[in-house]
Amino acid sequence: MIGCSVGRNFQVTVSGGSYQEGLSSVIQGVPPGMMITEQDLYGDLLLRKPGADELSSPRKEPDLPVIYAGVNAADTIEGAGNAFYTNGTPLTILIPNLDRHFIHIKQYQDTNRTPRPGHASYASFLKYGLFDDAIGAGIFSGRYTSTIVAAGYVAKRVLAKFGIRVFSFVREIAGVACGDADHGQIFESTENYKRMRHDYDPFYQQVYVSGRVRNDMRFLEKTAIFAEIEKEIEAIRDTQKPMDRKEIEDKYGVHHIVNCPDVAAADEMVKACNAVSSKGDSAGGLVEVVVMGVPTGLGEPVFNKLDAELGRMLGIGAVKGVEVGAGFKVAGMTGSQSNDQMHSEGGKVVFDSNSAGGITGGLASGQDIVVRLAVKGTPTIDKPQHTIDKYTLENKDLAAITRRDSTIVARIWPVAENFTAMVMLDNLFAHLGYQAMAEKFGKQQ
Repeated sequence: MIGCSVGRNFQVTVSGGSYQEGLSSVIQGVPPGMMITEQDLYGDLLLRKPGADELSSPRKEPDLPVIYAGVNAADTIEGAGNAFYTNGTPLTILIPNLDRHFIHIKQYQDTNRTPRPGHASYASFLKYGLFDDAIGAGIFSGRYTSTIVAAGYVAKRVLAKFGIRVFSFVREIAGVACGDADHGQIFESTENYKRMRHDYDPFYQQVYVSGRVRNDMRFLEKTAIFAEIEKEIEAIRDTQKPMDRKEIEDKYGVHHIVNCPDVAAADEMVKACNAVSSKGDSAGGLVEVVVMGVPTGLGEPVFNKLDAELGRMLGIGAVKGVEVGAGFKVAGMTGSQSNDQMHSEGGKVVFDSNSAGGITGGLASGQDIVVRLAVKGTPTIDKPQHTIDKYTLENKDLAAITRRDSTIVARIWPVAENFTAMVMLDNLFAHLGYQAMAEKFGKQQ
């Protein structure tokens, strides 16, 4: 299987499947000298994981990561203080599947003859034949996006050193959208939402904050603890304190379920989504990503334009459209309306608008980069649908009996955020290299 790697300078290769032993990210291009802990990684993974609220699948995967390679196992000389820091070699992150019991596998076995409409199950069967990993859709399952979150977290850490901030939020679910706001305010809201989720997540508290899993443990020590946790998933989940909406809003200023800066709109999103789900269906929506602090000129021309690279987010399952800036609205705009006019103010260039979403000619213009993803409703639904028996081609009807999300919009935003970070870091490597060479050879005035 090809197609599971991305990047030129910051390279990520992912593997695994929904009901295999787990998933992995192998990351090349990680600078040496970074302290990355499994608690740090899990802090982002828990934002995407299932079973966290009423909108997501009840699957109980905790998505606990293991740093397997790419960091020093101990001080390289006594007292060096470089233990557990990245050492410049490929960073390998494992994400074991801990909630893959036979009862759930049997549900797929009972329905795998009839491909789910909207899913990859028919096409993947024709491609891979009898050996297609059809249990939970394998690598075509949304579970593989955990590998993107893990790799993208590392990218965000590097970008932050250069003053580049990447954040994402839910713009719309089930036809309910939030209004516009200052990007700085949205960034703060997103950071507060993450802090809230950390504080309320029982695995974050009981596995990492408590020190049950630590960086200084060997891999086999960690796996032994994971074997214990696999038997304790329900018990640990039951210790989660109730997510009281008013208490969370008062303390963190965010919605208790949806990462949307407009709390009132987020509440309406949940209501609209639940109304759709009550009929056995699922809801789609929009996710928005913003990048602040991008150096002007970052990006490459023609085939590697920055907006084209961000278009790779069509590789995220359920994403059917990616737009930058005004996006598809430019079709109804005149040139004078879509052009971002500029003027000088206090020795700086100021743009009057941002229809281009911070990218012109494939290069960053110096404005905030704005990207939106159109996310379709989850294809696994609890309504009868026409399909076929993939072995006999007989016509069949199918309704889901497997675990499902009423919407995945509320779980895709961290994937979009971290995928964007991967793209931005990959391009930052090239940009810094080009600038360094230009300095050596001199720029013509």
